[in-house]
Amino acid sequence: MIKYRLVCKKCNLFFDSWFASSKEYEKLKKRKFLNCHNCNSKQVEKSLMAPKLLTKSRTSKISKDLKLKRINKKIKEYQTFIKENFDYVGENFSYEARSIHYNHKKNNKKGIYGSATFEEIKELKDEGIDTEVIPWVEDKNN
Repeated sequence: MIKYRLVCKKCNLFFDSWFASSKEYEKLKKRKFLNCHNCNSKQVEKSLMAPKLLTKSRTSKISKDLKLKRINKKIKEYQTFIKENFDYVGENFSYEARSIHYNHKKNNKKGIYGSATFEEIKELKDEGIDTEVIPWVEDKNN
């Protein structure tokens, strides 16, 4: 497939059209099957077209999109690992972390994960309770 920028010589309208090949364009032109959709004139010609080049900003955006996809994929891999190997405690994360740390919950063999505010995380760290903040990406496909 090839796309040409066409111009009507009668009404000066520019428009794009797709053809199976350059030979197909020539065949349609020769048989006078090309016409302007504005004025119905058969005086339609190819105009000069600038090639579509990848600019630095375009390649930079593509590169950033690929990096973002790789980062999201890695985060989802971590999330899967966490879900399979840790107990989810939801909003009770601070309470459960303190219970484990101060040995009130001796039977907990797995680690935990859940939600906490930045203030709660700071307080836990100040108490010497080891915590980590991990970015969490919600799966929008479900």
